[in-house]
Amino acid sequence: MKRMTKLLSVLTAGALFAGVLSGCGGGSGEKKAASGGDTIKIGGLLEMTGGSASFGISSKNGVDLAFKDINAKGGVNGKKLELVVADDKSEASEAANGMQKLISQDKVVAIIGPNQSSAVIASGAIANSAKIAQITPMGTNPDVTVDPSTKKTKEYSFRACFIDPFQGTVMANFAAKDLKVTKAAILIDNSSDYSKGLAAFFKETFVKLNGSIVAEEAFLQKDTDFKSTLTKIKAANPDIIYVPAYYQEVGLIVKQAREIGYEGVMAGGDGWDSSKLPEIAGKEALNKTYFSSPYSSDDISDINKAFVTAYEKDYKSKPDVFAALAYDSALLVAKAIEDAKSTEPAKIAAAMAKISGFKGVSGDVTFNEQHNPIKSAVIIEHVNGAQIFKTKVNP
Repeated sequence: MKRMTKLLSVLTAGALFAGVLSGCGGGSGEKKAASGGDTIKIGGLLEMTGGSASFGISSKNGVDLAFKDINAKGGVNGKKLELVVADDKSEASEAANGMQKLISQDKVVAIIGPNQSSAVIASGAIANSAKIAQITPMGTNPDVTVDPSTKKTKEYSFRACFIDPFQGTVMANFAAKDLKVTKAAILIDNSSDYSKGLAAFFKETFVKLNGSIVAEEAFLQKDTDFKSTLTKIKAANPDIIYVPAYYQEVGLIVKQAREIGYEGVMAGGDGWDSSKLPEIAGKEALNKTYFSSPYSSDDISDINKAFVTAYEKDYKSKPDVFAALAYDSALLVAKAIEDAKSTEPAKIAAAMAKISGFKGVSGDVTFNEQHNPIKSAVIIEHVNGAQIFKTKVNP
C-alpha cells in the first residue's frame, strides 16, 4: 500500500510543503545497514571547512531544511531521512576520502555534494565504482557527468545546476551585448577545473561577438597576493576582467584590483555567490561587478517565496544559490528513493535518471541524457555590497 503526495505541492506563505510518498519500504534485497531500520542515511559530502566553507555550510542548511520538511510529512516510503556529513575541506583529495568513508563506513544510499567541480570529479569516480548515486548541487564542469575520454554519461553522477558552457556563454553575451564592452582580460584559477572551463567558454563566445582578449593570467587556489598580476592586466587596459573562481580568492582579487586603481567592470560565475564576499572585498569595491548564477532569492515564483521565508526563519538570512540548489538536490534524492520504492543504491540511481518535470526552487528539472538539467541562468549585480537581480537568461 502507499499514500501519494507531491514532493513539492502548492506552497503557502510561511510553510514549505515538500511531502513525499510514505508507505511500505523496499524489498528484501535492500541493504539493512543503509536503511537503518526506520531511517534512510543520505551522505552530504560538503565543504564544511577550508577556502570554500561558505558553500558547504549553505548547502547543509538547504539539505537540513528539505529533510526537515520531508520528515514532517512522514518521510519517504515510511522512513525518515538522516543526513550524514563528511567534510571535504574544500579539497579534491579530501573529497575522495570523504566519499570512501560515507560509502564503506556510514553505509549511505546516495550522496549530495560536493559543490566544487574538481572535488565532484574526484569523488565521483569512487561513487560510480561503488554504483551509488551522487548529485552535486553546483558542480558545473561538463566532466562531472560525462567521461571525457569515452564521452559516455557516468551512470551514477547527476547535477542540479546548469553546466559551464552555458554559464560562460551567458556572461560573455551579457558583457558584449548588455554592458557593451569590447576588451576583456581573463584571470583563471589554474588549480580548478571549474575556473578553466568557464574561462574557455567565455573566451570562445566573447571573441565570436567581436570582442578581444587583451590579457590572460593565472593563479592558484589559496594565493593571497594578486597585485603584480593585476598590474599586468591593468596595463592591457581591459573594459572587463573575467574571474571565474571561488569567493575566497575573488574577494581578494577585487579588493586588490581597486587598490591599484582598476575602475572597470569585473565579472565571474556562481563561485562568487557568498555572503562572505563583501566582507573580503569590501562593499564599495564590489560595485560594477556581476556574476552568473542558476538562482536568485529575488525570484518571484510562489515556490521560491515560500522557500526564502522558511530559510530566513531557520537561519536568519536569505538563502544563497548553494542553499537553494542543495535544497533541490535533497528533494531530488527523496523523489528518486520514492519512485524506486527501494533503498538499493542502483535502483535509486535508475529512478533519478528518469525524473522529469520536477518543480524546484531553482526552476524545473528534467534530466537529459547526460544527467544535466536544462534551466535558466540569472545575472546578479553587486550594489554597495548587496546582490541585485539584473536579468534572467533562458537556455
